[in-house]
Amino acid sequence: MKDLKNKIVFITGASAGIGKACAKVFAEAGANLILAARRIEKINELADKLINHNKIKVKTVKLDVRNYEEVKNTISFLKDDWKKIDILINNAGLARGFAKIYEGKIEDWNEMIDTNIKGLLYITRQILPLMVEREMGHVINIGSIAGHFTYPFGNVYSATKFAVNALSQSIRMDVLDKGIKVSSIDPGLVETEFSIVRFSGDEEKAKSVYSGITPLTGRDVAEAVLFCANRPNHVNINNIIITPLAQASTTMIHRKE
Repeated sequence: MKDLKNKIVFITGASAGIGKACAKVFAEAGANLILAARRIEKINELADKLINHNKIKVKTVKLDVRNYEEVKNTISFLKDDWKKIDILINNAGLARGFAKIYEGKIEDWNEMIDTNIKGLLYITRQILPLMVEREMGHVINIGSIAGHFTYPFGNVYSATKFAVNALSQSIRMDVLDKGIKVSSIDPGLVETEFSIVRFSGDEEKAKSVYSGITPLTGRDVAEAVLFCANRPNHVNINNIIITPLAQASTTMIHRKE
């Protein structure tokens, strides 16, 4: 098992859900963190707790991954020590809307494409060259079971996660000779802010997604991410699909009455 103490881990979408859980488990492993999110107050609060409890270094950056100039400036302005990023966790992503494709909102599509695909590309384009230069590093993309199996009303969201799946495979090929690992962690139903965002703040509708089952937690997924990150140097976990016990696919879910 690889020692992650003092490694630098860059996490996007770190203000809540899986990203926040990743920050906690990597802090517990002794890694130093760069936490990026649009809600700077949330990650500043998280950073204070992690520093006090785990005695690590944490840097926070206000960042919208959809804005390439902002991404480029954020990475370029990092001090040299912080640029030695060992692990990139491309976690920022969202679903917006739940409609048949002929009724979908263009603004929802654009937001998902800009965040889930272009945001991942923008961050990777800026951080991966730093890893290539050092011939070491690990890119971990948070995908979805929806990137393997589509489902009704999931059209564009699924398309973006299929893209993440394809990009993970492609990045792996592109850096095969550079000593860089690439992994994709693809969860099923995880109870985070995900459904609240998808349903525009309708908490009752969001809760119904998880009715009758015990869904994954952000920490369940974060521990899978950590497992990928602390494998020995010669081991690369290409992909993990992780679901609740009650979920066999995007559409096959056993709900208790």
